[in-house]
Amino acid sequence: MTQQRSDSMIRPLGITKGPGETHHEYLFITPDRDNVAKVGEFVTYETHAAGEARRVLGRITGRRPVRLLPDGFLADPDVAPEAITSLLDYGGRAPELFEISVGILGYYDATLGDFINPRLPPRPGAAITVADDALLARVLSKRAPDQTGAAHIGSLLSRPVDAAPIAVDLRAVASTHLAIIASTGSGKSYLAGVLTEELMHPKNRAAMLIVDPHGEYDTLAQLEGERAFAAQGYRPRVEIIRPEDVKVRISSLTLGDLRYLLPNLSERMHYLLGKAFGLVQRKFGEKWTLAQFRIAVREAEQEMSGKSADEMDESADDYGTAGAVIWRINSRLGASSIFDDMESLPLDKLFEPGQCTVLQLNEVDHREQQVVVATLLRRLLFARMQTEKRQAVQGDDVYLPYPAFVLIEEAHNFAPASGDLVSSQILKKILSEGRKFGVGVGLISQRPGKLDADVLSQCMTQFLLRIVNPIDQAKVAEGVESVGRDLLKELPALSKGQAIVAGAAVNTPVLCRVRRRITEHGAEDVDAPARWLAWFERGLFEHQERDGALPAESKTRGKNKLFLD
Repeated sequence: MTQQRSDSMIRPLGITKGPGETHHEYLFITPDRDNVAKVGEFVTYETHAAGEARRVLGRITGRRPVRLLPDGFLADPDVAPEAITSLLDYGGRAPELFEISVGILGYYDATLGDFINPRLPPRPGAAITVADDALLARVLSKRAPDQTGAAHIGSLLSRPVDAAPIAVDLRAVASTHLAIIASTGSGKSYLAGVLTEELMHPKNRAAMLIVDPHGEYDTLAQLEGERAFAAQGYRPRVEIIRPEDVKVRISSLTLGDLRYLLPNLSERMHYLLGKAFGLVQRKFGEKWTLAQFRIAVREAEQEMSGKSADEMDESADDYGTAGAVIWRINSRLGASSIFDDMESLPLDKLFEPGQCTVLQLNEVDHREQQVVVATLLRRLLFARMQTEKRQAVQGDDVYLPYPAFVLIEEAHNFAPASGDLVSSQILKKILSEGRKFGVGVGLISQRPGKLDADVLSQCMTQFLLRIVNPIDQAKVAEGVESVGRDLLKELPALSKGQAIVAGAAVNTPVLCRVRRRITEHGAEDVDAPARWLAWFERGLFEHQERDGALPAESKTRGKNKLFLD
Protein backbone atom coordinates (compact mmCIF):
# COMPACT_ATOMS: atom_id res chain seq x y z
CA MET A 1 0.00 0.00 0.00
CA THR A 2 2.84 2.40 0.84
CA GLN A 3 4.58 1.60 -2.44
CA GLN A 4 1.30 2.09 -4.34
CA ARG A 5 0.82 5.46 -2.70
CA SER A 6 4.38 6.51 -3.46
CA ASP A 7 3.90 5.57 -7.12
CA SER A 8 0.61 7.49 -7.30
CA MET A 9 2.38 10.60 -6.04
CA ILE A 10 4.95 10.35 -8.82
CA ARG A 11 2.69 9.58 -11.77
CA PRO A 12 -0.19 11.87 -12.73
CA LEU A 13 -3.40 11.22 -10.84
CA GLY A 14 -5.61 12.77 -13.51
CA ILE A 15 -6.00 15.30 -16.30
CA THR A 16 -7.46 18.78 -15.94
CA LYS A 17 -10.94 19.14 -17.44
CA GLY A 18 -11.44 22.88 -16.95
CA PRO A 19 -12.43 25.55 -14.44
CA GLY A 20 -14.89 24.89 -11.64
CA GLU A 21 -17.80 26.94 -10.34
CA THR A 22 -15.52 29.83 -9.35
CA HIS A 23 -12.18 31.11 -10.62
CA HIS A 24 -10.58 29.60 -7.49
CA GLU A 25 -11.58 26.06 -8.48
CA TYR A 26 -10.85 23.59 -11.25
CA LEU A 27 -12.00 20.11 -12.28
CA PHE A 28 -9.97 17.10 -13.29
CA ILE A 29 -10.85 13.57 -14.42
CA THR A 30 -9.26 10.49 -12.92
CA PRO A 31 -9.85 6.74 -12.77
CA ASP A 32 -8.45 6.87 -9.20
CA ARG A 33 -7.42 3.23 -9.19
CA ASP A 34 -5.64 3.59 -5.84
CA ASN A 35 -8.54 5.43 -4.15
CA VAL A 36 -6.45 8.42 -3.16
CA ALA A 37 -8.68 11.23 -4.50
CA LYS A 38 -10.56 11.75 -1.23
CA VAL A 39 -12.26 14.91 -0.07
CA GLY A 40 -9.64 16.85 1.88
CA GLU A 41 -6.67 15.36 0.01
CA PHE A 42 -4.09 17.72 -1.47
CA VAL A 43 -3.04 17.74 -5.13
CA THR A 44 -0.73 19.92 -7.21
CA TYR A 45 -0.20 21.18 -10.75
CA GLU A 46 2.76 23.02 -12.24
CA THR A 47 2.66 26.61 -13.47
CA HIS A 48 4.98 29.54 -13.98
CA ALA A 49 4.70 32.47 -11.59
CA ALA A 50 7.11 35.21 -10.51
CA GLY A 51 9.57 34.07 -13.16
CA GLU A 52 9.93 30.44 -12.10
CA ALA A 53 8.16 27.08 -12.09
CA ARG A 54 5.83 26.61 -9.13
CA ARG A 55 3.86 23.71 -7.72
CA VAL A 56 0.38 25.05 -6.97
CA LEU A 57 -1.35 23.29 -4.12
CA GLY A 58 -5.07 22.60 -4.02
CA ARG A 59 -7.48 20.70 -1.75
CA ILE A 60 -10.06 18.28 -3.13
CA THR A 61 -13.52 19.62 -2.32
CA GLY A 62 -15.81 17.19 -4.16
CA ARG A 63 -15.97 13.95 -6.08
CA ARG A 64 -18.59 12.44 -8.36
CA PRO A 65 -18.59 9.54 -10.85
CA VAL A 66 -18.93 10.52 -14.52
CA ARG A 67 -19.10 7.07 -16.13
CA LEU A 68 -21.72 4.73 -14.74
CA LEU A 69 -23.14 1.39 -15.78
CA PRO A 70 -26.74 1.40 -17.04
CA ASP A 71 -29.29 0.80 -14.28
CA GLY A 72 -30.46 -2.40 -15.95
CA PHE A 73 -27.03 -3.95 -15.36
CA LEU A 74 -27.57 -3.52 -11.62
CA ALA A 75 -31.13 -4.87 -11.39
CA ASP A 76 -30.22 -8.30 -10.01
CA PRO A 77 -27.92 -8.28 -6.94
CA ASP A 78 -27.10 -11.95 -7.52
CA VAL A 79 -25.61 -11.28 -10.97
CA ALA A 80 -22.31 -9.45 -11.19
CA PRO A 81 -22.34 -6.44 -13.59
CA GLU A 82 -19.17 -7.81 -15.20
CA ALA A 83 -21.08 -10.89 -16.36
CA ILE A 84 -23.65 -8.74 -18.14
CA THR A 85 -21.06 -6.46 -19.77
CA SER A 86 -19.19 -9.52 -21.03
CA LEU A 87 -22.36 -11.18 -22.35
CA LEU A 88 -23.44 -8.04 -24.23
CA ASP A 89 -19.94 -7.37 -25.54
CA TYR A 90 -19.90 -4.13 -23.53
CA GLY A 91 -16.12 -4.16 -23.51
CA GLY A 92 -15.65 -6.07 -20.27
CA ARG A 93 -15.54 -4.09 -17.03
CA ALA A 94 -15.92 -0.43 -17.90
CA PRO A 95 -13.26 1.72 -16.20
CA GLU A 96 -14.66 3.98 -13.53
CA LEU A 97 -14.03 7.67 -14.00
CA PHE A 98 -14.49 10.44 -11.47
CA GLU A 99 -14.78 14.19 -11.78
CA ILE A 100 -12.85 15.81 -8.96
CA SER A 101 -13.30 19.43 -7.91
CA VAL A 102 -10.33 21.21 -6.35
CA GLY A 103 -10.08 24.48 -4.46
CA ILE A 104 -6.87 26.33 -5.29
CA LEU A 105 -4.69 27.31 -2.32
CA GLY A 106 -1.67 28.56 -4.29
CA TYR A 107 2.06 28.12 -4.10
CA TYR A 108 3.79 28.58 -0.75
CA ASP A 109 6.01 31.62 -0.32
CA ALA A 110 8.49 31.04 2.50
CA THR A 111 9.22 34.77 2.83
CA LEU A 112 5.57 35.66 3.40
CA GLY A 113 4.87 32.44 5.27
CA ASP A 114 1.63 32.04 3.34
CA PHE A 115 0.10 30.76 0.11
CA ILE A 116 -0.07 32.98 -2.98
CA ASN A 117 -2.92 32.23 -5.35
CA PRO A 118 -1.72 32.57 -8.97
CA ARG A 119 -5.35 33.34 -9.95
CA LEU A 120 -4.92 31.15 -12.98
CA PRO A 121 -6.32 27.58 -12.96
CA PRO A 122 -4.45 24.83 -14.80
CA ARG A 123 -4.99 24.61 -18.54
CA PRO A 124 -7.24 21.79 -19.80
CA GLY A 125 -5.12 18.70 -20.29
CA ALA A 126 -2.60 19.64 -17.59
CA ALA A 127 -1.45 16.79 -15.34
CA ILE A 128 -2.58 16.70 -11.71
CA THR A 129 -0.47 14.83 -9.14
CA VAL A 130 -0.89 14.01 -5.47
CA ALA A 131 1.13 16.35 -3.26
CA ASP A 132 4.05 14.53 -1.65
CA ASP A 133 4.31 14.13 2.12
CA ALA A 134 7.46 16.23 2.46
CA LEU A 135 5.81 19.21 0.76
CA LEU A 136 2.73 19.00 2.97
CA ALA A 137 4.79 18.65 6.14
CA ARG A 138 6.63 21.82 5.16
CA VAL A 139 3.74 24.07 4.07
CA LEU A 140 0.57 23.07 5.96
CA SER A 141 1.91 24.03 9.39
CA LYS A 142 3.42 27.38 10.29
CA ARG A 143 6.11 25.71 12.41
CA ALA A 144 7.92 22.37 12.40
CA PRO A 145 6.66 20.01 15.16
CA ASP A 146 9.92 20.22 17.15
CA GLN A 147 10.25 24.01 17.04
CA THR A 148 9.61 26.34 19.96
CA GLY A 149 6.07 27.64 19.63
CA ALA A 150 4.78 24.52 17.85
CA ALA A 151 2.20 22.06 19.14
CA HIS A 152 2.30 18.73 17.35
CA ILE A 153 -1.32 17.59 17.53
CA GLY A 154 -1.43 14.81 14.93
CA SER A 155 -1.08 14.08 11.24
CA LEU A 156 -2.98 14.59 8.00
CA LEU A 157 -6.03 12.32 7.95
CA SER A 158 -5.75 11.36 4.28
CA ARG A 159 -2.19 10.05 4.70
CA PRO A 160 -0.69 7.19 6.75
CA VAL A 161 -0.11 7.93 10.43
CA ASP A 162 2.67 10.52 10.94
CA ALA A 163 3.40 10.74 7.19
CA ALA A 164 2.43 14.44 7.15
CA PRO A 165 2.54 15.82 10.72
CA ILE A 166 0.29 18.74 11.68
CA ALA A 167 1.53 21.34 14.17
CA VAL A 168 -0.32 24.46 15.27
CA ASP A 169 1.39 27.77 16.00
CA LEU A 170 1.08 28.43 19.74
CA ARG A 171 1.95 32.10 19.29
CA ALA A 172 -1.25 32.49 17.26
CA VAL A 173 -3.21 30.31 19.69
CA ALA A 174 -2.12 32.30 22.75
CA SER A 175 -2.71 35.70 21.19
CA THR A 176 -5.81 35.17 19.04
CA HIS A 177 -7.50 32.45 21.11
CA LEU A 178 -8.92 29.07 20.13
CA ALA A 179 -12.11 27.03 20.27
CA ILE A 180 -12.48 23.25 20.50
CA ILE A 181 -15.99 22.32 19.39
CA ALA A 182 -17.44 18.80 19.24
CA SER A 183 -20.40 16.63 20.13
CA THR A 184 -20.26 14.54 23.30
CA GLY A 185 -17.84 11.63 22.99
CA SER A 186 -16.03 12.95 19.90
CA GLY A 187 -12.72 13.50 21.69
CA LYS A 188 -12.66 17.22 22.57
CA SER A 189 -11.26 16.66 26.09
CA TYR A 190 -8.73 14.21 24.66
CA LEU A 191 -7.58 16.84 22.14
CA ALA A 192 -7.39 19.39 24.97
CA GLY A 193 -5.09 16.96 26.80
CA VAL A 194 -2.86 16.65 23.72
CA LEU A 195 -2.70 20.43 23.42
CA THR A 196 -1.82 20.73 27.12
CA GLU A 197 0.99 18.20 26.73
CA GLU A 198 2.43 20.31 23.92
CA LEU A 199 2.11 23.52 25.93
CA MET A 200 3.99 21.94 28.84
CA HIS A 201 6.67 20.36 26.64
CA PRO A 202 10.24 21.61 27.24
CA LYS A 203 10.12 23.46 23.90
CA ASN A 204 7.23 25.68 25.17
CA ARG A 205 6.98 25.63 29.02
CA ALA A 206 3.71 27.53 29.15
CA ALA A 207 2.00 29.24 32.08
CA MET A 208 -1.52 27.87 31.81
CA LEU A 209 -4.66 27.18 33.81
CA ILE A 210 -7.48 24.77 33.03
CA VAL A 211 -10.98 25.50 34.32
CA ASP A 212 -12.28 21.98 34.99
CA PRO A 213 -15.99 21.90 35.94
CA HIS A 214 -16.15 18.08 35.98
CA GLY A 215 -12.83 17.05 37.53
CA GLU A 216 -11.58 15.34 34.35
CA TYR A 217 -8.05 16.67 34.03
CA ASP A 218 -6.31 15.39 37.18
CA THR A 219 -4.52 12.69 35.12
CA LEU A 220 -2.34 15.49 33.73
CA ALA A 221 -0.38 15.15 36.98
CA GLN A 222 1.41 12.28 35.19
CA LEU A 223 3.30 14.93 33.22
CA GLU A 224 5.63 15.42 36.17
CA GLY A 225 6.91 11.86 35.94
CA GLU A 226 7.14 11.48 32.15
CA ARG A 227 10.67 11.47 30.74
CA ALA A 228 9.40 12.89 27.44
CA PHE A 229 8.69 16.18 29.20
CA ALA A 230 11.95 16.45 31.14
CA ALA A 231 14.90 18.53 30.03
CA GLN A 232 18.03 19.91 31.64
CA GLY A 233 16.88 22.18 34.42
CA TYR A 234 13.20 21.69 33.59
CA ARG A 235 10.42 19.39 34.64
CA PRO A 236 6.76 20.45 34.23
CA ARG A 237 4.65 21.01 37.33
CA VAL A 238 0.96 20.27 37.65
CA GLU A 239 -0.97 21.92 40.48
CA ILE A 240 -4.48 20.59 41.08
CA ILE A 241 -6.72 22.89 43.11
CA ARG A 242 -9.55 20.89 44.65
CA PRO A 243 -13.00 22.46 45.16
CA GLU A 244 -12.46 22.79 48.91
CA ASP A 245 -9.30 24.87 48.25
CA VAL A 246 -10.92 27.38 45.89
CA LYS A 247 -11.03 30.81 47.53
CA VAL A 248 -12.33 34.18 46.30
CA ARG A 249 -11.74 37.28 48.39
CA ILE A 250 -15.11 38.96 48.97
CA SER A 251 -13.72 42.43 48.27
CA SER A 252 -12.66 41.31 44.78
CA LEU A 253 -16.32 40.91 43.79
CA THR A 254 -17.92 43.61 41.68
CA LEU A 255 -21.41 44.97 42.08
CA GLY A 256 -22.40 42.88 39.06
CA ASP A 257 -21.04 39.74 40.77
CA LEU A 258 -23.11 40.47 43.87
CA ARG A 259 -26.28 41.09 41.90
CA TYR A 260 -25.73 37.83 40.02
CA LEU A 261 -25.12 35.89 43.23
CA LEU A 262 -28.24 37.39 44.85
CA PRO A 263 -31.07 36.80 42.36
CA ASN A 264 -34.70 37.86 42.65
CA LEU A 265 -33.98 41.25 44.21
CA SER A 266 -36.64 43.95 44.10
CA GLU A 267 -35.86 47.37 42.58
CA ARG A 268 -35.42 48.82 46.06
CA MET A 269 -33.07 45.98 47.00
CA HIS A 270 -31.02 46.60 43.85
CA TYR A 271 -30.74 50.28 44.67
CA LEU A 272 -29.83 49.54 48.29
CA LEU A 273 -27.19 47.02 47.25
CA GLY A 274 -25.57 49.49 44.86
CA LYS A 275 -25.57 52.24 47.46
CA ALA A 276 -24.08 49.93 50.09
CA PHE A 277 -21.38 48.74 47.66
CA GLY A 278 -20.23 52.27 47.01
CA LEU A 279 -20.39 53.08 50.71
CA VAL A 280 -18.26 50.11 51.85
CA GLN A 281 -15.55 50.97 49.31
CA ARG A 282 -15.43 54.62 50.38
CA LYS A 283 -15.46 53.82 54.08
CA PHE A 284 -13.22 50.72 54.28
CA GLY A 285 -11.10 50.88 51.12
CA GLU A 286 -10.38 48.15 48.55
CA LYS A 287 -10.15 45.29 51.05
CA TRP A 288 -13.40 45.15 52.98
CA THR A 289 -14.99 42.23 54.82
CA LEU A 290 -18.43 40.65 54.88
CA ALA A 291 -19.17 42.15 58.31
CA GLN A 292 -18.24 45.61 57.05
CA PHE A 293 -20.51 45.14 54.05
CA ARG A 294 -23.43 44.26 56.31
CA ILE A 295 -22.78 47.49 58.23
CA ALA A 296 -22.75 49.39 54.94
CA VAL A 297 -26.12 47.88 53.98
CA ARG A 298 -27.73 49.14 57.19
CA GLU A 299 -26.13 52.57 56.84
CA ALA A 300 -27.31 52.76 53.22
CA GLU A 301 -30.83 51.95 54.36
CA GLN A 302 -30.58 54.71 56.96
CA GLU A 303 -29.48 57.25 54.31
CA MET A 304 -32.30 56.18 51.98
CA SER A 305 -34.94 56.61 54.69
CA GLY A 306 -33.61 59.97 55.88
CA LYS A 307 -33.98 58.91 59.52
CA SER A 308 -31.51 58.87 62.36
CA ALA A 309 -30.12 55.66 63.83
CA ASP A 310 -32.40 56.06 66.89
CA GLU A 311 -35.46 56.48 64.68
CA MET A 312 -34.45 53.40 62.67
CA ASP A 313 -34.20 51.38 65.88
CA GLU A 314 -37.76 52.42 66.81
CA SER A 315 -39.20 51.35 63.44
CA ALA A 316 -38.48 47.72 62.62
CA ASP A 317 -40.31 48.00 59.32
CA ASP A 318 -37.70 50.41 57.98
CA TYR A 319 -35.14 47.65 58.34
CA GLY A 320 -37.20 45.32 56.15
CA THR A 321 -35.26 45.93 52.92
CA ALA A 322 -31.86 45.94 54.64
CA GLY A 323 -32.76 42.81 56.56
CA ALA A 324 -33.83 41.01 53.41
CA VAL A 325 -30.63 41.96 51.60
CA ILE A 326 -28.46 40.95 54.56
CA TRP A 327 -30.28 37.62 54.82
CA ARG A 328 -29.50 36.94 51.15
CA ILE A 329 -25.88 38.00 51.60
CA ASN A 330 -25.45 35.70 54.60
CA SER A 331 -27.10 32.74 52.87
CA ARG A 332 -24.95 33.09 49.73
CA LEU A 333 -21.62 34.53 50.86
CA GLY A 334 -21.58 33.68 54.56
CA ALA A 335 -22.59 30.05 54.06
CA SER A 336 -20.18 29.43 51.16
CA SER A 337 -16.73 27.93 51.58
CA ILE A 338 -15.60 29.75 48.43
CA PHE A 339 -15.90 33.38 49.52
CA ASP A 340 -13.50 34.57 52.21
CA ASP A 341 -12.68 37.86 53.93
CA MET A 342 -8.92 37.49 53.58
CA GLU A 343 -7.94 34.64 51.24
CA SER A 344 -7.83 34.45 47.46
CA LEU A 345 -5.92 32.31 45.00
CA PRO A 346 -2.66 34.22 44.34
CA LEU A 347 -2.05 34.81 40.63
CA ASP A 348 1.68 34.06 40.80
CA LYS A 349 0.83 30.62 42.22
CA LEU A 350 -1.83 29.93 39.60
CA PHE A 351 0.30 31.09 36.65
CA GLU A 352 3.96 30.30 36.35
CA PRO A 353 5.97 29.24 33.27
CA GLY A 354 6.30 25.47 33.17
CA GLN A 355 3.22 24.96 35.35
CA CYS A 356 -0.25 23.70 34.47
CA THR A 357 -2.84 24.55 37.12
CA VAL A 358 -6.08 22.56 37.09
CA LEU A 359 -8.90 24.44 38.83
CA GLN A 360 -11.50 21.82 39.74
CA LEU A 361 -15.00 23.22 40.21
CA ASN A 362 -16.98 19.98 40.09
CA GLU A 363 -18.46 20.44 43.58
CA VAL A 364 -19.06 24.18 43.31
CA ASP A 365 -22.50 25.74 42.81
CA HIS A 366 -23.25 26.72 39.20
CA ARG A 367 -23.55 30.44 39.91
CA GLU A 368 -20.47 30.40 42.10
CA GLN A 369 -18.53 28.69 39.29
CA GLN A 370 -19.28 31.58 36.97
CA VAL A 371 -18.33 34.19 39.55
CA VAL A 372 -15.10 32.34 40.40
CA VAL A 373 -14.10 32.29 36.72
CA ALA A 374 -15.15 35.91 36.15
CA THR A 375 -13.19 37.12 39.18
CA LEU A 376 -10.11 35.15 38.21
CA LEU A 377 -10.14 36.38 34.59
CA ARG A 378 -10.63 39.97 35.71
CA ARG A 379 -7.69 39.75 38.09
CA LEU A 380 -5.52 38.11 35.42
CA LEU A 381 -6.27 40.74 32.77
CA PHE A 382 -5.76 43.59 35.25
CA ALA A 383 -2.44 42.15 36.42
CA ARG A 384 -1.15 41.77 32.87
CA MET A 385 -2.29 45.29 31.99
CA GLN A 386 -0.61 46.78 35.06
CA THR A 387 2.60 44.83 34.45
CA GLU A 388 2.81 45.66 30.73
CA LYS A 389 2.18 49.34 31.47
CA ARG A 390 4.90 49.17 34.16
CA GLN A 391 2.45 50.28 36.81
CA ALA A 392 3.18 47.15 38.87
CA VAL A 393 6.57 46.04 40.15
CA GLN A 394 7.91 42.83 41.59
CA GLY A 395 6.31 42.14 44.95
CA ASP A 396 2.93 43.65 44.03
CA ASP A 397 -0.13 41.39 44.07
CA VAL A 398 -0.83 42.35 40.46
CA TYR A 399 2.71 41.79 39.13
CA LEU A 400 2.69 39.05 36.46
CA PRO A 401 5.65 39.48 34.08
CA TYR A 402 4.78 36.76 31.53
CA PRO A 403 1.85 35.80 29.27
CA ALA A 404 -0.77 33.35 30.50
CA PHE A 405 -3.17 30.95 28.81
CA VAL A 406 -6.53 29.79 30.19
CA LEU A 407 -8.40 26.74 28.87
CA ILE A 408 -12.10 26.67 29.83
CA GLU A 409 -14.15 23.45 29.67
CA GLU A 410 -17.93 23.66 29.16
CA ALA A 411 -17.49 27.18 27.84
CA HIS A 412 -21.19 27.50 26.96
CA ASN A 413 -21.89 27.63 30.71
CA PHE A 414 -19.64 30.67 31.09
CA ALA A 415 -20.60 32.51 27.89
CA PRO A 416 -24.09 31.33 26.93
CA ALA A 417 -25.95 32.59 23.89
CA SER A 418 -28.90 33.59 26.06
CA GLY A 419 -28.13 35.94 28.90
CA ASP A 420 -25.18 38.21 29.67
CA LEU A 421 -23.46 36.62 32.64
CA VAL A 422 -20.63 38.15 34.65
CA SER A 423 -18.28 35.58 33.10
CA SER A 424 -19.51 36.45 29.58
CA GLN A 425 -18.61 40.10 30.00
CA ILE A 426 -15.01 39.52 31.01
CA LEU A 427 -14.55 36.78 28.39
CA LYS A 428 -15.64 39.17 25.65
CA LYS A 429 -13.24 41.80 26.97
CA ILE A 430 -10.30 39.37 27.03
CA LEU A 431 -11.11 37.98 23.59
CA SER A 432 -11.10 41.48 22.13
CA GLU A 433 -8.26 43.06 24.16
CA GLY A 434 -6.29 40.22 25.73
CA ARG A 435 -3.81 39.77 22.88
CA LYS A 436 -2.28 43.19 23.63
CA PHE A 437 -1.45 42.07 27.16
CA GLY A 438 -0.56 38.41 26.67
CA VAL A 439 -3.77 36.78 27.92
CA GLY A 440 -4.91 33.89 25.76
CA VAL A 441 -8.11 31.88 26.12
CA GLY A 442 -9.18 28.48 24.81
CA LEU A 443 -12.85 27.53 24.87
CA ILE A 444 -14.11 23.94 24.85
CA SER A 445 -17.78 23.23 24.21
CA GLN A 446 -20.03 20.39 23.15
CA ARG A 447 -22.93 22.74 22.37
CA PRO A 448 -21.85 25.57 20.05
CA GLY A 449 -25.54 26.38 19.56
CA LYS A 450 -25.62 27.48 23.21
CA LEU A 451 -22.35 29.44 23.00
CA ASP A 452 -22.38 33.20 22.55
CA ALA A 453 -21.87 34.00 18.85
CA ASP A 454 -19.53 36.95 19.53
CA VAL A 455 -17.36 34.80 21.78
CA LEU A 456 -17.08 32.00 19.22
CA SER A 457 -16.34 34.36 16.32
CA GLN A 458 -13.40 35.91 18.18
CA CYS A 459 -11.60 32.56 18.56
CA MET A 460 -9.35 32.74 15.52
CA THR A 461 -8.17 29.12 15.65
CA GLN A 462 -10.72 26.31 15.57
CA PHE A 463 -10.55 22.60 16.27
CA LEU A 464 -13.81 21.08 15.03
CA LEU A 465 -14.54 17.44 15.78
CA ARG A 466 -17.70 15.47 14.96
CA ILE A 467 -20.85 17.60 15.21
CA VAL A 468 -24.14 15.88 14.42
CA ASN A 469 -26.77 18.35 15.64
CA PRO A 470 -27.94 20.54 12.68
CA ILE A 471 -28.39 23.58 14.95
CA ASP A 472 -24.82 23.24 16.20
CA GLN A 473 -23.55 22.78 12.63
CA ALA A 474 -25.33 25.97 11.56
CA LYS A 475 -23.87 27.83 14.54
CA VAL A 476 -20.36 26.74 13.62
CA ALA A 477 -20.86 27.72 9.97
CA GLU A 478 -22.10 31.12 11.12
CA GLY A 479 -19.38 31.81 13.67
CA VAL A 480 -16.32 30.25 12.01
CA GLU A 481 -15.14 32.03 8.88
CA SER A 482 -11.92 30.17 8.10
CA VAL A 483 -13.43 26.75 7.31
CA GLY A 484 -14.72 26.14 3.79
CA ARG A 485 -18.14 24.70 3.03
CA ASP A 486 -16.59 21.49 1.76
CA LEU A 487 -14.94 20.76 5.11
CA LEU A 488 -18.00 21.78 7.15
CA LYS A 489 -19.92 19.08 5.32
CA GLU A 490 -17.48 16.58 6.83
CA LEU A 491 -18.43 17.41 10.44
CA PRO A 492 -21.08 14.68 10.95
CA ALA A 493 -18.90 12.08 9.19
CA LEU A 494 -15.78 12.53 11.32
CA SER A 495 -14.81 9.63 13.57
CA LYS A 496 -13.65 9.91 17.15
CA GLY A 497 -10.23 11.54 17.27
CA GLN A 498 -10.54 13.21 13.86
CA ALA A 499 -10.69 16.99 13.63
CA ILE A 500 -10.81 19.90 11.23
CA VAL A 501 -8.07 22.36 12.20
CA ALA A 502 -8.45 25.86 10.80
CA GLY A 503 -7.65 29.47 11.47
CA ALA A 504 -4.66 31.58 12.40
CA ALA A 505 -2.53 28.73 13.80
CA VAL A 506 -2.24 26.80 10.50
CA ASN A 507 -1.56 27.88 6.93
CA THR A 508 -4.75 26.28 5.60
CA PRO A 509 -7.64 24.21 7.00
CA VAL A 510 -6.78 20.51 7.27
CA LEU A 511 -8.42 17.25 8.26
CA CYS A 512 -6.29 15.93 11.11
CA ARG A 513 -5.90 12.64 12.92
CA VAL A 514 -5.21 13.53 16.57
CA ARG A 515 -2.09 11.85 17.95
CA ARG A 516 -2.13 9.56 20.98
CA ARG A 517 -1.81 11.17 24.38
CA ILE A 518 1.22 10.44 26.52
CA THR A 519 -0.73 10.90 29.75
CA GLU A 520 -3.90 8.97 30.51
CA HIS A 521 -7.26 10.34 29.47
CA GLY A 522 -9.37 11.21 32.49
CA ALA A 523 -12.77 11.78 30.85
CA GLU A 524 -13.71 8.23 29.87
CA ASP A 525 -17.36 7.22 30.22
CA VAL A 526 -18.28 5.08 33.22
CA ASP A 527 -18.67 1.40 32.34
CA ALA A 528 -21.92 0.84 34.22
CA PRO A 529 -22.39 -2.92 33.50
CA ALA A 530 -18.83 -3.68 34.64
CA ARG A 531 -19.37 -1.66 37.82
CA TRP A 532 -22.66 -3.48 38.53
CA LEU A 533 -21.02 -6.86 38.02
CA ALA A 534 -18.05 -5.97 40.22
CA TRP A 535 -20.33 -4.75 43.02
CA PHE A 536 -22.43 -7.91 42.81
CA GLU A 537 -19.43 -10.24 42.87
CA ARG A 538 -17.90 -8.35 45.78
CA GLY A 539 -21.19 -8.53 47.68
CA LEU A 540 -21.54 -12.25 46.96
CA PHE A 541 -17.98 -12.91 48.18
CA GLU A 542 -18.62 -11.03 51.40
CA HIS A 543 -21.87 -12.97 51.89
CA GLN A 544 -20.08 -16.30 51.47
CA GLU A 545 -17.25 -15.25 53.77
CA ARG A 546 -19.75 -14.37 56.44
CA ASP A 547 -21.88 -17.51 56.15
CA GLY A 548 -19.26 -20.02 55.04
CA ALA A 549 -18.91 -21.86 51.73
CA LEU A 550 -22.25 -22.69 50.14
CA PRO A 551 -23.20 -25.58 47.86
CA ALA A 552 -24.08 -24.71 44.28
CA GLU A 553 -27.85 -24.74 44.88
CA SER A 554 -27.49 -22.59 47.97
CA LYS A 555 -25.22 -20.18 46.07
CA THR A 556 -28.01 -19.61 43.57
CA ARG A 557 -30.43 -18.92 46.38
CA GLY A 558 -27.79 -16.65 47.92
CA LYS A 559 -27.57 -14.63 44.70
CA ASN A 560 -31.30 -14.19 44.63
CA LYS A 561 -31.24 -13.18 48.27
CA LEU A 562 -28.63 -10.57 47.51
CA PHE A 563 -30.91 -9.05 44.89
CA LEU A 564 -33.83 -9.07 47.32
CA ASP A 565 -31.73 -7.53 50.08
